Amino acid sequence: MANNKILVIGAGPGGLEAARGIADLGYQVIIAEKRDRLGGTPDESSYAALTPDLRSAEEAIQDMIAPVENNPDVEIMFNTLVTGAEGELGNFKVKAMQLGKEVVIEAGAVIVCTGFQHFDPGRETQKYGYYEHDDVITLVDCEKMLKAHNFVRPSNGEKPKRVCFIQCVGSRDRQIGNEYCSKVCCGVASKEAIEIRQQVPDCKVYIFYIDMRMYGYWENEIYWPAQEKYKVNYVKGIATEIVKKGDKLLVKGEDTTLRRPMEVEMDMVILSVGMEPSSGTKDMARIFGLNQNKYGFIETTGGPMNTVATNVPGVFAAGACTGPADLEDTISSAGSAAMKAIAAVRKNALVS
Repeated sequence: MANNKILVIGAGPGGLEAARGIADLGYQVIIAEKRDRLGGTPDESSYAALTPDLRSAEEAIQDMIAPVENNPDVEIMFNTLVTGAEGELGNFKVKAMQLGKEVVIEAGAVIVCTGFQHFDPGRETQKYGYYEHDDVITLVDCEKMLKAHNFVRPSNGEKPKRVCFIQCVGSRDRQIGNEYCSKVCCGVASKEAIEIRQQVPDCKVYIFYIDMRMYGYWENEIYWPAQEKYKVNYVKGIATEIVKKGDKLLVKGEDTTLRRPMEVEMDMVILSVGMEPSSGTKDMARIFGLNQNKYGFIETTGGPMNTVATNVPGVFAAGACTGPADLEDTISSAGSAAMKAIAAVRKNALVS
């Protein structure tokens, strides 16, 4: 007999939205989450505020969690790591480890929402000195400081006077194989620059960029306010090396507008790291036999007209597991995946 339950793997924004949509339409959904709490990357990485509206990330995630918690149509399985799968549309049997015990989850369809991981700037290149200099941090490190309202130099605990962001770290880089734009980094850097100016008004903030890429309304929501209201300095240039100079950081590179070498002293450098497929995304692709693109993200089959269907009938993917995505992309694709998953199990039940 066909199973109409839908399994959602991952409980970040995409997984939560997919689960909410399924339950709202009266279908039963199971959420399998490897951690012991909901919220995904925004929660795990302690995001301070969302891009572009600077709304508290914690409040926003709680608003997403509320509709699925204590919902009779939603079963939440914490500490659950999917390890295997067999079956087909209408009759999937998914193996998982839950607190050291193997369990089998039965579902008619599956939605993969395993997200992304942040690029590790010390893994591929050492030119930025991420593991060498305490005051070289990433967007993620900066988020945690901003959330704690404690934006200080890690080396001495003092408030910085000069800070710069370096864009496209781990993105648009053919040498390491990540040729794609990670889409959100320019917006996130601008958002964090605003927050730094709010929390440390005396700090001068610079953003070194190849091209600023602001999607949709972000241009007016964060890019222009960052410059006009918060006096963030945008410099078109390429940083090639960071070295210590006394208790400062010396950023070397090229000002590509003036076409001349550039050397500037900073108290802190923030690396705008991009997105890569998470280990969970790669694992789910292997377990379910899903095609991946050349970068390791799950490949969907319909191009721009169907961004959630995979090569396996009954298995869908939403959010950043299919490629770089902002929150709007993730929520939209999660809603689409929920609808298509329900349609798939309904049609399958009619013909069974």
